[in-house]
Amino acid sequence: MPWRWLLAAGLALAAAPGVRAAAPTDAFPDIARAYWVEIDGRPAWAGQPDQVLPVASLAKLMAALVLVEEANLDATLATSRAAAAATGTRLGLRAGERFLASDLLAAMLVRSANDACRALADWHGGGSDAAFVARMNQRAAELGMADTRFANACGHDAPGQGSTARDLALLARAVMQQPRLLEEAARERFEFASLDGRRFSVRSTNALLGQVPGAIGLKTGYTPGAGRCLVALVERDGHEVLAILLHAPDRWWDTAGLIELAFDEARRSPPAPR
Repeated sequence: MPWRWLLAAGLALAAAPGVRAAAPTDAFPDIARAYWVEIDGRPAWAGQPDQVLPVASLAKLMAALVLVEEANLDATLATSRAAAAATGTRLGLRAGERFLASDLLAAMLVRSANDACRALADWHGGGSDAAFVARMNQRAAELGMADTRFANACGHDAPGQGSTARDLALLARAVMQQPRLLEEAARERFEFASLDGRRFSVRSTNALLGQVPGAIGLKTGYTPGAGRCLVALVERDGHEVLAILLHAPDRWWDTAGLIELAFDEARRSPPAPR
């Protein structure tokens, strides 16, 4: 869906009476298999928000939340054998290689590195990825994510693993309460070194950073089962837009157009109570 068409259609819709009803309107049914948009903390538009779908590396937002809430990120860890064997997007970590946990957390969020994610999961889970995933599921329940289930820490396609656009909005709100996670998600590039001196330089997977004014994260995801996924957070002119797209045909252009529409709507609406 070309973003200019999206912009024109949405502007016409925004001018219509009642567009800001309490229930989100499915204004853009072709933008993604499921989506959710909040403007200044209020639901604005949504499509199939309760459909359970694979979410790919958006799962790493929950992994990051558990880690920042519970772990000593100034600690040192050694890469597990399972982490060194991780597939998909990876840094090329070696078994036994030592890192600051904080550096691997940043690499997990910036580059979506599966080996960094698995190393952190094994470390915080006491050597057990399953124990870490159980904590992810417990935290999801605590947040009210009733339709969410994690089967692995990093978002690989797996039976029983999935979430909804509505649930992911709850997760995004929890992540947004953590300044450290916002800082990491907003990085366009990150450089670090192992404690043994091997250097790494990674670039963000989020194409909105540096291109869409005010973009500050939060996470991208892709697997064959999940398609292209995105949790986008943008702040501009005192307003905030959160957009979540699952299995989106064109997540970059369509999300950019959707964000501009949302800010146009924000400027026409009274501020949300804080």
